[in-house]
Amino acid sequence: MAQFTLDDVRRLIRACAGESGAELDGDIAQITFEELGYDSLAVLEMAAKVQQEYGIPMPDEAVEQMRTPQEAVDYISGRLATA
Repeated sequence: MAQFTLDDVRRLIRACAGESGAELDGDIAQITFEELGYDSLAVLEMAAKVQQEYGIPMPDEAVEQMRTPQEAVDYISGRLATA
């Protein structure tokens, strides 16, 4: 089973939205994507990349459950565990 980590969030959000948001290094786990400078479209694009790379379904509604990088890790890890 593949693991999904905070580093994966950083890599994917940068791939989707670039460095336009705040600094992604450091302790960002509990900071909202909005506070980091990334809107829901960037998170939606990240979810699409997760689906493509990991082969798991990622419904559009997933964005509502991934407000912070840690919530994204938890949500995606949960999807991977049941895949």
